[in-house]
Amino acid sequence: MNIIKSLIVLTTAGVLSNRSVAQEISNPKGLYDPRPHGYSHMATVPANSTLVFVAGQAGTDEKGGLSKDFATQAGFTLKNLAIALKSKGLTLANIVKLTTLVVDYDAEKHKILIAESKKIWPDEKFPVNTLIPVSRLALDGMLIEIDAMAVLKDQAL
Repeated sequence: MNIIKSLIVLTTAGVLSNRSVAQEISNPKGLYDPRPHGYSHMATVPANSTLVFVAGQAGTDEKGGLSKDFATQAGFTLKNLAIALKSKGLTLANIVKLTTLVVDYDAEKHKILIAESKKIWPDEKFPVNTLIPVSRLALDGMLIEIDAMAVLKDQAL
């Protein structure tokens, strides 16, 4: 029955748009404060939640074009995540987990990612994020790819 309920919730955008963010973001004492780097250590999701998984999004515009500039690609990548989540009645605030892949990662790209994260989560309740430097991604010229897991608290239908 819970599987059926979850499928109904996922396909009913009008119902989803009225839901609140369910996750708890935390940084336990005894671990360093990761917020200056744009992420958090932990996200807790209540059992009565719907999980939405978004495949890795690239920094492409809506026609599939890629800029050669990392900052531009990073902005489009996050915009594309937002578009995907909106299709299910969610926002970037519903994200609990990111995996970020960056080609030729360096300190300058790190600063750009932190700045972009602070625009989206100004309260510094950043999602959990695993950043993985890579030598190449799926498409020629692709410099960044981010996948996401978002959550929203289920309510009685």
